[in-house]
Amino acid sequence: MADTLRTQFAASGTRNRKKKFHSAKLLALGTVLLALSFPVEAQQPAKMPKLGWLAAASSTSTLNDAFRQGLRELGYVEGKNIVIEHRWAEKADHLSSLAAELVRLKVDLILATGVNPTRAAKQATSTIPIVMGNAGSSWSSISRRPSGSA
Repeated sequence: MADTLRTQFAASGTRNRKKKFHSAKLLALGTVLLALSFPVEAQQPAKMPKLGWLAAASSTSTLNDAFRQGLRELGYVEGKNIVIEHRWAEKADHLSSLAAELVRLKVDLILATGVNPTRAAKQATSTIPIVMGNAGSSWSSISRRPSGSA
């Protein structure tokens, strides 16, 4: 009888160890699956809009300041939630290469100040929206309601 009890006790111990091992495997598997699910659930960083600014000559600080102020009024701050790629051409024949550079940078919109920069931008792309403006333009009204490419 003692042998029978010892055998039953040993068998029950083996079953308990198997159950514990099985439970530990399930717990480990659940932990791994949970850990792997977090990167999938993580938010992707928002893409910051990129604006290309093409001008025939270097801009005055007054125009830059007015433009940035208009952007701030709309909730945009350069470097925080918008990127502005400035390209100034001292000679008109450099405008085409600068416009092509903005296209390569994959800007979301090209702001062309003047007729020649607008022509260069239109020759460089047919897919990126182009907004034409001048020093006397109301930058904030242009940027609030663009009605199409120049």
